[in-house]
Amino acid sequence: MYEERFMQRALDLSREALTKPGTEPFGCVVVRDGVIVGEGLNHSAAHFDPTSHGEVEAIRDACRRFECVDLTGAELYTTCEPCALCVATMNIVGIGRLYYAASMAQAGKAFETLTKAERHPIDPDVLSSECALPVEERRMPAEQHLDAAAVRVLENWVELKKAG
Repeated sequence: MYEERFMQRALDLSREALTKPGTEPFGCVVVRDGVIVGEGLNHSAAHFDPTSHGEVEAIRDACRRFECVDLTGAELYTTCEPCALCVATMNIVGIGRLYYAASMAQAGKAFETLTKAERHPIDPDVLSSECALPVEERRMPAEQHLDAAAVRVLENWVELKKAG
């Protein structure tokens, strides 16, 4: 169930970007059983890491705290509707519910006066549509090589996992 205090904390994190170099105003918290267990702010420029979105950082924080990669049932509060990268990360770890403040359209409107160089480098529409396509239909050319060798490694890993 939505609790405003968690969205307010995400907004507080987002506001840090107003004075913290290398950050962007995308803040997020992960909540489990009514407690914040992870926090994140977009540090892409500061960390030279294009995956350092607020949602991903909050999920990383929570996973490190619990020493796991399974946050099944946790809730995520974020200041902006998540992009496809963040949605994928949320699904991988089992986030059970999303609460967001600004929509993609609202964020786009807020950023429309920026020059192209100043804008956030992600085009969420392109990212979403590309992720939905089979690899051979994506804009980025892709070729498959040494698949049999890669499959053998995967199969060996599964055997080791089963052996215990």
